[in-house]
Amino acid sequence: MSKIEREKRTVGLMIGIYCRGKHGTKTLCPQCNDLLHYAQARLEHCPHGNGKPGCAKCTIHCYSKSYREQIRQVMRYSGPRIFWAYPWMWLKHLFSQ
Repeated sequence: MSKIEREKRTVGLMIGIYCRGKHGTKTLCPQCNDLLHYAQARLEHCPHGNGKPGCAKCTIHCYSKSYREQIRQVMRYSGPRIFWAYPWMWLKHLFSQ
């Protein structure tokens, strides 16, 4: 699996954790679904390709301001919780940074 594909999967799982926890839905609500499609499109068009650094370390801000704030909220909420839901994915993500 390429780094971009792994990042897409990780962001999808994190948005899912956030939506279930904050919005109480079993499937993604329209707002979270929109954020997921936006994040995946940004990853597909990342100029760094598979050499992409972690978003926090990246020099390019590819998200618009509104989506950037939304994804920050998702990461703050889901980051600590992803370990319990998907421990192997968390470890892979941690060591790939």
